[in-house]
Amino acid sequence: MIVKNTTLSVLLLSTMGLFAQEVVQTNPVVKQEIKISYLDSVKSSFVKDDYAVRVDSLWMKELVSLDIYEDLTKDIQTINTDASVDYELPTELLKQRLQAMNEKSPFNIQYNQGLENIIKSFLKNRKKSFSRLMALSEYYFPMFEEAFAKQNVPLEIKYLAVVESALNPRAVSKMGATGLWQFMYFTGKQYNLKIDSYIDERSDPLKASEAAANYMSKMFKIFGDWELVLASYNSGPGNVSKAIRRSGGKQTYWDIRNYLPKETQGYVPAFLATMYLYEYHKEHGIVPDRAVVQHFETDTIRIKDKMTFKQISSLLDVPEAQLQLLNPSYKLNVVPFYQGEEHFLRLPKNKASVFVSNEDKIYAYLDHESSSKINKTPIYIAAAKVAAPRANQTVVTKTQLYKVRSGDNLGSIASKYNVSITQLKKWNNLKSNSIALGKSLKIISESRIKKDINEIKLVPVVDKKHTEEAIASNDEKNTPEQQPSLYVVQAGDNLSSIAKKLNVSLADLKEWNGLTQENMDMVSSMKKLVIHSKGEELNETPELIVASNDIDSFKKKTDITKKVGVDYYVKKGDSLYSIAKKYPGVTISDIKKWNDIENGSIKPGMKLKING
Repeated sequence: MIVKNTTLSVLLLSTMGLFAQEVVQTNPVVKQEIKISYLDSVKSSFVKDDYAVRVDSLWMKELVSLDIYEDLTKDIQTINTDASVDYELPTELLKQRLQAMNEKSPFNIQYNQGLENIIKSFLKNRKKSFSRLMALSEYYFPMFEEAFAKQNVPLEIKYLAVVESALNPRAVSKMGATGLWQFMYFTGKQYNLKIDSYIDERSDPLKASEAAANYMSKMFKIFGDWELVLASYNSGPGNVSKAIRRSGGKQTYWDIRNYLPKETQGYVPAFLATMYLYEYHKEHGIVPDRAVVQHFETDTIRIKDKMTFKQISSLLDVPEAQLQLLNPSYKLNVVPFYQGEEHFLRLPKNKASVFVSNEDKIYAYLDHESSSKINKTPIYIAAAKVAAPRANQTVVTKTQLYKVRSGDNLGSIASKYNVSITQLKKWNNLKSNSIALGKSLKIISESRIKKDINEIKLVPVVDKKHTEEAIASNDEKNTPEQQPSLYVVQAGDNLSSIAKKLNVSLADLKEWNGLTQENMDMVSSMKKLVIHSKGEELNETPELIVASNDIDSFKKKTDITKKVGVDYYVKKGDSLYSIAKKYPGVTISDIKKWNDIENGSIKPGMKLKING
């Protein structure tokens, strides 16, 4: 009996082995070949430093933040120079320090109660702001000093940029004054600063500083007093001339101060108070912030074709915020190309060398991307029948409001919502490109609801010609790889459960079917959903495919390049969108996936895993 059982076991085992071999032979596992993009092949030789990129991104955010500008501007405009401030600073000690400053400065620095009040107000309320400003000045002050030295302008005037813009090249006042030196439109034009739809050289640190030095030099020849030069910079030479006449011909700032506009009366004292805080910050316990990246060794490259900051960021792995800091005069984050004119891109030297070494490949990629834009138009085509009568389509219009914030312009808002400046002006009855701070702008978007007997799904509005070309191309190729699949919605399904079942991201699922946050509830009424895969059975896990020459598509579709893990601690004011922008190639969906976040809610202090 034992022998019979043993013989039977041996037979069963040998049979199972043969069966297993047969299964392997009839169902071979074919490894999916991932087609990397042309851009990826260019970048494969680049040296990456993910930690440095992360640090640079955080530092760039600090440099371009507008909060100091808004706070300091409000302070200067509202400080009452006649009201005493409760802060421990002996008057006699202050007088001694001001006298020491006066001895080594071409400015007439003399003690008065109004100046003491402003200094004490800054010390009481703005110590933290000045710590940050002193870190920013390490980057900007050398540029200012170089421009002023060329035209024999006192180097102390560099402190005026702190008063004017809080050292933010993107600062825009309520009156439209722009840049580090806050030039008005016509003043900028007068001093040969280029301003058009793409470029605003009022925001260029070097060119605007040169223009400011030119202005100061000319005004000194007229007034012969540096305080009056500053007053004319704030209120215009006409107002200074009127104040001189009204004072009976007196020609020093302190003698005509009461005859100047109210804002200008506090303007020069604010400048001198700023100079005092920089000179005596140690004595008052102000410790300048020290950025990890204190100074950028930069170089410029002449650009031979139009390119966007997004393209440059993808090519060189430079955060877009850093490109904005180094090239703030490009209003729409685009380096344009005009025939007969030269435009330059400023980069850190190591990135500039990478650009120069791969210049031919970079321009070849830009040409390729430009020529393939038509193929990137988002068109969703059903696997079975594509065409549907136009009568069965309903256009849904959605209107939302956007409140204009400091630093906004029509170009940046249009870019954010993927609309044109012309549309923005038409929707909001705007006659010019100027927009007031706090104004609410209408943003209109459209989508078509396509109804068929067998399916109901949202289809984006696309150009008819491009749609027909895509359909024709799809019919010609007629391969499983080129056609999306359809998923039949079942009772109890929702987007999250479907995404998990098919191993795709929620963001992709929404994008493929034209769903937004507002119309996600329509899923229950939809019969089928479009799924972009390579034609595998839907009850199996679909493979991810890269079939595009677009680097963003590659980064989004595969986790292969996302192997370096870092931890990010959420700060006050952070959102998933702002955090994702800090890391090249990372999307909101990635962060949600890596951290099991369902609804997008995050709190300060929360630790997030980045890059898996």
